[in-house]
Amino acid sequence: MLYDALLLLAVLFLAGFLTVGFRLDNASPLERAISQSYYLFVIAAYFVWFWLRGGQTLAMKTWHLRLVNADGSPLTLRPALLRFVIALPGTLLGFGILWALLDRDKQFLHDRLAGTKIILTPGH
Repeated sequence: MLYDALLLLAVLFLAGFLTVGFRLDNASPLERAISQSYYLFVIAAYFVWFWLRGGQTLAMKTWHLRLVNADGSPLTLRPALLRFVIALPGTLLGFGILWALLDRDKQFLHDRLAGTKIILTPGH
């Protein structure tokens, strides 16, 4: 998670740099909501894009982890989006991660609910 957070920070920095000319110092609540939605979209795009193209973010490749459907098949769009939507609050609040300590297969709550799982790839 830490590796992905560092990579995501760089992606968000670039996303912010691309929109710096559109922001005002005294942004209205609507402008702030649009800006926050934009960053949330960038975060979702980062994860979903990597998950759909090989099942691995750059950090997951480092640790030889791959995200697949529960049956082991390559991930498709619906479970990838569902996993992201469920993982966001569960990860930020911690309960989605703590779930893995109690789960019989050591899966995160968002994987259990989205019908996905993380597997080790060959070479590890």
